[in-house]
Amino acid sequence: MKKGFIILLLTSLFMTACSSNNSTESKSSGGKSGSSLAADQKMEMSREDFSNEVAMEMPNEELENADKAAEVKDIDITKDRMIIHQAQLQAKVKNFEKAQLNIEKKVKEYGGYIVESNTYRETDETVSGTIVVRIPEKHFQTFINDAEKQAAEILGRNVTGQDVTEEYVDLESRLKSKKAVEKRLLDFMADAKKTEDLLKISSDLAKIQEEIEVLVGRMKYLENQTSFSTIQIHMIETRVVIPGIDNKDLNTWEKTKKQLVDSTNFILVACSALVVFFIGNLPVFVLLLIIVGVIFFLIRRRKRKDL
Repeated sequence: MKKGFIILLLTSLFMTACSSNNSTESKSSGGKSGSSLAADQKMEMSREDFSNEVAMEMPNEELENADKAAEVKDIDITKDRMIIHQAQLQAKVKNFEKAQLNIEKKVKEYGGYIVESNTYRETDETVSGTIVVRIPEKHFQTFINDAEKQAAEILGRNVTGQDVTEEYVDLESRLKSKKAVEKRLLDFMADAKKTEDLLKISSDLAKIQEEIEVLVGRMKYLENQTSFSTIQIHMIETRVVIPGIDNKDLNTWEKTKKQLVDSTNFILVACSALVVFFIGNLPVFVLLLIIVGVIFFLIRRRKRKDL
């Protein structure tokens, strides 16, 4: 009985030791899981801090490029396409002057303007000319249709378009970056105290402002080219000329007066020549008359003697 009690006691002690062992292991494992979770959170926070530090330490140029990419993407989605349209028309017209006046009237009606206008008259039968106009983009196709209505026959038609949207967006982004640099330089100049620093900042500022002017000029050019389309129209008129009587070539009365004057002058010249001839040669005529008279007298006297 005593031996059985000892065995039972040992068994209970063994089971108690095992249960306490298990609880200790579970506690230690639980503590270990909590510490590893805290470590993971700490590492995650460290990564976020590192990312923020890297983002703060990232060069301004890279940040500007990132902003540019985002801005370009947004503008591409929302901004209308910018197209430079140009057209060349070659047409044969029935009446050149009438067609030209109608085209100029349409240009004024659509709010455009004439860039160049030339007229060539090679012969009385052929008249040609070229007119170059700028028309608002929204009236581009309508004006071409109106211009073609003035033609008796379309000899040629060429329409081209150049998409400059990406170039314009790039110019906008570059202009924004340049203005930001300009503002920064102006702030530095306001805070600068040394002459050397002022000279260096002034040089950089002048360079940046020159680049800004170039960008603005290019943007204005693209805006003008896309808001107004260029159309060149070459017109040819071939006339059929019927020959007629030209009164200017007759000049009957003028020719009559001229002929009368010429005849009178001839008579006067002839009479003058005769007067000059006889008076100028009068001594010769007198001498010849005397000689002829003497000869006639001698011949007559000899005939009398013979009788």
